[in-house]
Amino acid sequence: MLNHGPAADVFHALGDPTRRALVEALARGAKSVSELAAPLGISLAAVVQHIGVLEKSGLVRTEKVGRVRTCRMDPRGLNELERWISQRRAEWNRHLDKLDEYLLAEELERKGNAQ
Repeated sequence: MLNHGPAADVFHALGDPTRRALVEALARGAKSVSELAAPLGISLAAVVQHIGVLEKSGLVRTEKVGRVRTCRMDPRGLNELERWISQRRAEWNRHLDKLDEYLLAEELERKGNAQ
């Protein structure tokens, strides 16, 4: 169950369309909070809150120099998602392999009974 931990933080962060827009903007390069806020039409305070969620998830890093806070994408934050997806994929592959074995055995049994 995914209700805690780093992957949950990333899913939560990316679950909001505004935060996804911020991540997409930062994927193109570092930007100040003001630059991020301009196309969104929301307050700087709201952007700072969204950035805080992204920072907590590990997707974004910020640095303050003077009065300017610069945000950068941290692609290492995506590693948690990759790990979670890989685990789910492996689990489903095991299930599908078992189903394949079962269906093959059923088919062989049917062929054996038909002779």
